[in-house]
Amino acid sequence: QVEVAESGGGLVQAGGSLKLSCALSGRSFNPRIMGWFRQAPGKEREFVAGITWGGGSARYGDSVTGRFTISRDIAKSTLHLQMDRLNIEDTAVYYCAAASTAANMRVGHTYEYWGRGTQVTVSY
Repeated sequence: QVEVAESGGGLVQAGGSLKLSCALSGRSFNPRIMGWFRQAPGKEREFVAGITWGGGSARYGDSVTGRFTISRDIAKSTLHLQMDRLNIEDTAVYYCAAASTAANMRVGHTYEYWGRGTQVTVSY
């Protein structure tokens, strides 16, 4: 069983920063891709960022490009999302996901394993 667990969410003022982490645990599992998605109340799930686990090639959603940075620590099986210049529209539950295939990282059904999510709330 592979487990994915997010941490680091919380309340932050607009313009501030927050760093999310995601830990992989359980049976030996080498992901090909890992990603972050988010879902705000009443909205569709949105791709935030993804990264190829081996090569470290990253992609970002249009709304976060230039503000968010995804990174991974292979030795610790941990994924990070550094979020800077946060705004109200970034308020959402953020989910970490892992995939064993090198498919389209922007699409949710690429990923087999998902965390339970961590709430990020940006206030004025």
